Amino acid sequence: MASIHDILVEVARHLQLTGIALALATMTGIPLGILITRERWLAAPVLAVISVIYTIPSVALLGFMIPLLGIGPKVAIVALFLYALLPIVRNAYTGISQSDPSASEAARGMGMSETQVLARVVLPQALPVLMAGVRTSAVLGVSVATLAALVGARGLGKFVFEGIDMTNTRMILSGAIPIAVLALLVDTGLGLLERWITPRGLRR
Repeated sequence: MASIHDILVEVARHLQLTGIALALATMTGIPLGILITRERWLAAPVLAVISVIYTIPSVALLGFMIPLLGIGPKVAIVALFLYALLPIVRNAYTGISQSDPSASEAARGMGMSETQVLARVVLPQALPVLMAGVRTSAVLGVSVATLAALVGARGLGKFVFEGIDMTNTRMILSGAIPIAVLALLVDTGLGLLERWITPRGLRR
């Protein structure tokens, strides 16, 4: 079984891969979700393309990108980024589309610009749905990052695949248990963040 030190080192790598990919997907996905609510004709093709990427098996996606990016953390981050996009874009689109139009009209009547309406009225209303997408992507990322070990990016998947190779259940659990705990902690942490940034009157 792996030592505590080795597990903590790979936990840090696992979090780094997932965190970078999630940050990139959030910074890309939310503006893209906003764009397709403004330009509705873009919604169907954009969501279709992202959905197709999402259906590609993760091992196959890593394999497709190795000739382009080589092996290592870069290819793992790009794959995790692509998988994280769909829940974030779809939930941003859904949350913004379902915001109360009367509240937006009232804000415009008070002299707010479209940017102010978006920032102060629409996005706060959409926040719970939007954050649900981010949380889904985060948990998915923690899970899929297990495969990063196959392309030399290591992470907790290193223990899982070494355990499989050696038929060593304890080694497999050295990776599998921290992955499960990490997914729960990430989801809980993002849930607390959601509550903190949600305006008091809109908290559930």
